[in-house]
Amino acid sequence: MNRAKFHFPHWLVVGLLLLSSFLSAAGALGAPLHGIALHGQPKYGSDFLHFDYVNPTAPKGGEARFSAIGSFDTFNPFNIKGESVAGIGQLFESLMTSSADEPFSEYGLIAESVEVAEDRSSVTFTLRSIARFHDGSPITVDDVLFSFEILKSKGSPFFRFYYANVAKVEKLGARQVKFTFAPGENRELPLIMGQMPVLAKKYWENRDFAATTLDIPVGSGPYRIERFEPGRFIVYARDENYWGRELPVNRGQYNIDRLRYDYYRDVTVALEAFKAGAYDLRVENVAKQWATGYDFPALHQGRVRKETFLNQLPSGMQGFVYNLRRSLFQDRKVREALAYAFDFEWSNRNLFYNQYRRTRSYFDNSDLAARGLPSPEELVLLEPLRKELPPEVFTTEYQPPVAADDAQLRANLRKALELLQEAGWIFRDRKLVNAKTGELFRFELLIDQPTWERIGLPFARNLERLGIEMQVRSVDSAQYENRLRDFDFDMVVYVWGQSLSPGNEQREFWSSAAADQAGSRNVAGLRNPAIDQLVDQVIAAPDRASLTTRVRALDRALQWNYLVIPHWHIPYARIAFWDKFGYPTVTPLQGVQLNAWWIDPGKAAALNQHDSGSEKAR
Repeated sequence: MNRAKFHFPHWLVVGLLLLSSFLSAAGALGAPLHGIALHGQPKYGSDFLHFDYVNPTAPKGGEARFSAIGSFDTFNPFNIKGESVAGIGQLFESLMTSSADEPFSEYGLIAESVEVAEDRSSVTFTLRSIARFHDGSPITVDDVLFSFEILKSKGSPFFRFYYANVAKVEKLGARQVKFTFAPGENRELPLIMGQMPVLAKKYWENRDFAATTLDIPVGSGPYRIERFEPGRFIVYARDENYWGRELPVNRGQYNIDRLRYDYYRDVTVALEAFKAGAYDLRVENVAKQWATGYDFPALHQGRVRKETFLNQLPSGMQGFVYNLRRSLFQDRKVREALAYAFDFEWSNRNLFYNQYRRTRSYFDNSDLAARGLPSPEELVLLEPLRKELPPEVFTTEYQPPVAADDAQLRANLRKALELLQEAGWIFRDRKLVNAKTGELFRFELLIDQPTWERIGLPFARNLERLGIEMQVRSVDSAQYENRLRDFDFDMVVYVWGQSLSPGNEQREFWSSAAADQAGSRNVAGLRNPAIDQLVDQVIAAPDRASLTTRVRALDRALQWNYLVIPHWHIPYARIAFWDKFGYPTVTPLQGVQLNAWWIDPGKAAALNQHDSGSEKAR
């Protein structure tokens, strides 16, 4: 399940954990299991004490301060209204939870056991008797039933797509709930239901679930909201009575007593606040800042550390995304042409300090990425769809344009102009115009952070050489979210995160049904029946080998549809932090897990002593 809409903080989840497309038979119905795996058996047996990537004896205590950008106006992260507050996901628990050192396995959280039908037509969860909401009331099957219905009917489109194949939900007993699925190949559905957040029926049933709210919700997770000021800060306190604190899946995690998020106007202001000691840890997403922005005394003195943490996750796709709902971008030749005007190599040298790799696949940094020409196994899937796919899918490996020097950029711009002319655009008075209508070729790149101006403006200058006018327009975060939700843009910068096990979330990314669903992640507005069929094939993959083949076939089709001008990626997270934290020595498959960090009492005392000494000296 992709939790991006929930605005989970970077310190909790670095990278996005999406769902798989297949659940292996983990046992016949009637054989309760502690966990289920994507393929085969889960890594951890029923007697496991903790995950391998945590410190089970990590000390509890202390406070950690983080930053957020923009503002917030809601504590309901489950709908598309408003801007959800950072960290709110820590209030809500799900039936099961994933481990970070496997491609995709789930273990019991609210559910103490899970039973999967042999034909995967249903899944049954038995709830823990100890599971409680923050108000002390037990988590019941009625809460599970309510959560499913309210999320599907009034929650984000994400939930409607995910739960569309659930045919029936029923209460089997005081602590048992069964989900029965519609016929068809959709083998990850038991895991999807395991990821479902369970909400308190008593709290939500008489409230408008589709609205924004700053009423503190009743949750069931390891943290509660302690205090906040709308749009400025929020403080979470660790719940000493958290019912799940001794579960193996939680041992060694959620170690810090208080988590504070302060909101800043933009990333530049936030960086200066970090250097001034206003907060403790930041995940750095700007290459220039990582290379040059941390040259300050505390770093040289060792009081601040800069570390990179490798991961083995697919990079996903970040890029300049065309809105295919706009007539200007409906011609594939036009979309192909504009990519020749983006000079990644220049940007990497001059803006990014050569830190990045160019993205070419929607699944780079993994074996899921399409390379070379289609394999015989891929062709079995692609050949029946040949008429609805670009011909290059079958004949050419996709590579984004390269401009190693000015001469190559000029050649790229000539190629772009050829494509634009083939698409019916001509030069007139140094402007590119439609040969039939005389319409000027102009559009807007919508951004919400000044950082993107550094990348967008050089791109605009290259487009200007083609007679194209691209305006880079920056708006505040609230307006940006509203316009993105309503698809009211020409081009935006967007990221589709991917996991090691792509599945049902691909429908919300690429399906025709999602194209006009406000708030969906089919931001490009893609409508292609061949893509729809390839997505369904991914979801129905019966094993890891077929999943890999089917994802590669989908990847090729997406690449050659020119939905985006691909950006770049790195296979690690960049984290700067004041040296008050301890963290495990093991970094798992899915990257750093900051919810397993803790405040080191000795380091924190040394920092405080230094700060006190500096204050006295002044």
